[in-house]
Amino acid sequence: MTLAVNARQKDESKEIALNGGTLKNDTFNQHGISFSGDPQQVTQQLVAYLAKTAVERDAAGGTPYEQRQAVRDSGLLKLLIPQTYGGLGGNWQEIYTIIRQIARVDSSIAQVFAFQFLMLTSIRLYASDTQWQHYYRLTASHNLWWGNALNPLDNRTIARKISGGYEFTGQKSFCSGSMDSDYMIVSAIEENTGKFLVAAVPTQRKGIHLKGDWDNIGQRQTDSGSAEFEQLLVEDGELLIDPGPLSSSFASLRSLVAQLIFTNIYIGIAEGALEEGVKYTSSNSRVWSGSLAQTIHQDPFTLLHYGEFWAGLHASAILADHAATLLDLSWEKDLSLDEKTRGELALAVFSAKVNATKSGLDVTTRIFEVAGARATTAKLRMDRYWRNLRVYTLHDPVDYKLKDLGDWALNGNYPTPSFYA
Repeated sequence: MTLAVNARQKDESKEIALNGGTLKNDTFNQHGISFSGDPQQVTQQLVAYLAKTAVERDAAGGTPYEQRQAVRDSGLLKLLIPQTYGGLGGNWQEIYTIIRQIARVDSSIAQVFAFQFLMLTSIRLYASDTQWQHYYRLTASHNLWWGNALNPLDNRTIARKISGGYEFTGQKSFCSGSMDSDYMIVSAIEENTGKFLVAAVPTQRKGIHLKGDWDNIGQRQTDSGSAEFEQLLVEDGELLIDPGPLSSSFASLRSLVAQLIFTNIYIGIAEGALEEGVKYTSSNSRVWSGSLAQTIHQDPFTLLHYGEFWAGLHASAILADHAATLLDLSWEKDLSLDEKTRGELALAVFSAKVNATKSGLDVTTRIFEVAGARATTAKLRMDRYWRNLRVYTLHDPVDYKLKDLGDWALNGNYPTPSFYA
């Protein structure tokens, strides 16, 4: 296994160089930021930079190369990786807090940034110790950004067994963050057996074609379009099948990591809308002619709406933070994680997601009621908060999270582990 890894390291170094390594830095390092301080301080510097162009980039769509390079240069892509392997050794509470802060100003960057940790989670949970340690070191030393082409609901990619590995051929949808990534997590269905296979491969490998066809009303710079694989060579040592997906309670944490990513981005988007609404109301909104208040800050209906917004988002944030605390405890248990602890975590994550969805859509929809008609001017693009949240909350039906919570409340059954639960 060691020899195979060493041989693969040579191949990976070559493919990383082809992906643009040094050239990419020279071409796109236009941000001019000298990041310094701890992860929280670096996050504040990154957020301030992203906020400057968020409105214009929402209109433009496409791949935000310059901004992605800023994220690379910030060093935050290594947050989840333990210090032993060259990373920053952050915990989930810290990671989710940073994701939420970025989402307040740029939810597209927040999504692809968060998916970095979802892909690293996939490696950690599905791969052998030798594999995940290798990929963690490689990611930390080369500052790699991981893209997603896993999508377990899309079974159009077929894996054909060949000597030394497989050939993946077919299509995959919703490949968030794949453009401008260095490596990707890909999945396929094994020919004849129907087995679900997951692998880690360099993005620039021959046989990968990223179509860049994402043009939706929200999350416009997540590059969540489609990919096509044409006889993509996947070596046996690149398959993440030992122990593999859903092989234990610990391995099944991937879906809960993902659901809590969504939850924190939802909250961040709504918090951004609330902050923007407060600024606009304070500086531009007028008291309605029928109000007895002297200023907009005293108008009872304006205060009522803001009170509702605050209560909903505050509760959602507390639920999300509680779930992150439970995730950290579950993560530390490794393979000793039991079904009960995993089930309690799932209930906490689902409760947070349901509340974040409802409170977030409420705020992003009704913020105009306190900002006023002039806040609908196109140059502000305040509608981007609703568009982003509306698109992202459709990832998987929140109704099924409520069903699982109902099954617990009525029957005492924990959610059954799956790729979405």
